[in-house]
Amino acid sequence: MQRTIASINMIRNATPLKPRERHRRSAAEIARWKKERARWMASLEPTLLFQRLFDHIPGVYFFAKNQSGHLMFASAGLLQRYQMSDDSDFIGRTDYDLNPDTMAQAYVEDDRHLLAGKVKIVERIELWWDRQGIPDWFLVTKLPLLDTRCRVQGVMGVLRRPDEAERQLPVFQTVAQAVEMIRRDYAKPLKIEEVARACGQSLRQLQRRFQSAFGITPQEFLLKTRVLAATRMLEETALSVSEIAGRCGFVDASSFTQHFRRRLGQSPAVYRKRMGTGQEVK
Repeated sequence: MQRTIASINMIRNATPLKPRERHRRSAAEIARWKKERARWMASLEPTLLFQRLFDHIPGVYFFAKNQSGHLMFASAGLLQRYQMSDDSDFIGRTDYDLNPDTMAQAYVEDDRHLLAGKVKIVERIELWWDRQGIPDWFLVTKLPLLDTRCRVQGVMGVLRRPDEAERQLPVFQTVAQAVEMIRRDYAKPLKIEEVARACGQSLRQLQRRFQSAFGITPQEFLLKTRVLAATRMLEETALSVSEIAGRCGFVDASSFTQHFRRRLGQSPAVYRKRMGTGQEVK
């Protein structure tokens, strides 16, 4: 029986192969190829470079900023996370335009160390929100962007969700229980002191560990969780602002509106109208 091409390819691909022996190249040859690479790079369209690959890697998000902190590139997944259809709404914005001040401040502080040459790489855990508005943590790696004279001209980075093994690391475990409690009980009259006590930590310990892991306090995490839950209700229901405030754990409509405006830059009424729900805010 003749073997098919598919079976032949399967056998060929399954055969372990040793790399070819490579001749040692001279310094002059290496320099020549580096010069050729520079010429080749200069001929390419800058907006169509390798960052496009991140559009096709599930769960990995790419960004690049210039020296002033303005966003220049973002992968498609990152645009979707910010509910943007293309980079025309992304380019030129800063972290403060897209994130709560406490979060943005932590990101900018990392960038400052990279831009000043104090560190060559930043690896940290940051708090982000998924497409459903549920807060979660991501592993972030940032590197400086260098020009042809090796001067720092910006920052680039990738974000990804940690795998199961990484979630068992101590830095996750110290705040994991608190995060789950807040995500589960944000609609209740929850107090961070009670969360800390339930996790066997003092309030100061929990705040310090939250700040270390996410760059924000557990109080800000709780408020952001409530605001994001409220955005979904504004989009999907005809509930009044007072009803939404009560269902999301705010003491009253005034407090809800204040926190909503502070984090999203607009009132619940404006947000609902902009999202095109057609519901009248009472």
